[in-house]
Amino acid sequence: MGVALFTLGGTIAMAGPGQGGAGGLVVARLSGADLTAAVPALGELGVPLEVHDLDAVPSADLTFAQILALVDSASGAVEAGACGVVVTQGTDTLEETAFLVDLLWPRAEPFVLTGAMRNPTLAGPDGPANLLAAARTAASPAARGLGALVAFNDEIHAARWVRKTHSTSTAAFASPNTGPIGHVIEGRVRVLTAPARHRPLPLGPVAVDGVRVALHTVTLDDDADTLLPLAGTAQGLVVAGFGVGHVPSALAGPLGALAQRMPVVLTSRTGGGSVLRHTYGAIGSETDLQRRGLINGGLLDPYKARILLRLMLAGGADREAIAARFAEHG
Repeated sequence: MGVALFTLGGTIAMAGPGQGGAGGLVVARLSGADLTAAVPALGELGVPLEVHDLDAVPSADLTFAQILALVDSASGAVEAGACGVVVTQGTDTLEETAFLVDLLWPRAEPFVLTGAMRNPTLAGPDGPANLLAAARTAASPAARGLGALVAFNDEIHAARWVRKTHSTSTAAFASPNTGPIGHVIEGRVRVLTAPARHRPLPLGPVAVDGVRVALHTVTLDDDADTLLPLAGTAQGLVVAGFGVGHVPSALAGPLGALAQRMPVVLTSRTGGGSVLRHTYGAIGSETDLQRRGLINGGLLDPYKARILLRLMLAGGADREAIAARFAEHG
């Protein structure tokens, strides 16, 4: 059995000016064979890597449909005998694609995503080390049953907690609420804590193209009028509120009205910590908003909440089922 490597592009696969490139901008794409050739230690992994080069797209251009197809292909590779899966992609949306995979991945075999913050034309590119750590994690029995993981900077993060917290640092990925669940130390995968797995969503065909879920980040002196068009354009809404889940009082009524028409999920814009449930009682507080019909997002950040809500709506879930899933995941 080997590890199936799927390559999508991104900084890890950028080599230098390609056709039409100018000014030294990195645009050319390295293949999976190129990536693995730059990591001689992969030969000591103990299992072969089977490379699958997919469409090279910036991670900002990735779609739900592409990730759903990737999960299907990865599942097929496992059925064919792979002991684990590695995906290389751009880091811009890696925290979101990892969570999308985690919601769907039904297998015990590890599904590990990684990338790079420094492209191969720079001094000290981190892609080779990240790829090696990801491959070691995917091949490790210690990582079985943990769902989707992100391997970066020799840290192993659970997909549902990991965030990209810096725009350029090689230590950009962190899990603010939990920290990494493991590390790669002297080539050995050390899983220090194993988060409980949630029930995966059905892996069957999901029609997400027609499902629109808006994300509104609450700001100082926010204007309620910006919410009004959503009633006619979206099937769901995620609100990134202040602190523990608060909004200006002027937004409470409009959000409550929207919650009568569509699922509205309340999250925190802070990047760490949970939305509360029953601490504050003023207009616009978490208690008030829940009373108006908003669904508590718990510990899920706004970006992950949007992914879960869109999948649930695409699968035809009603408000009760959506609220139950958020209670489970958040």
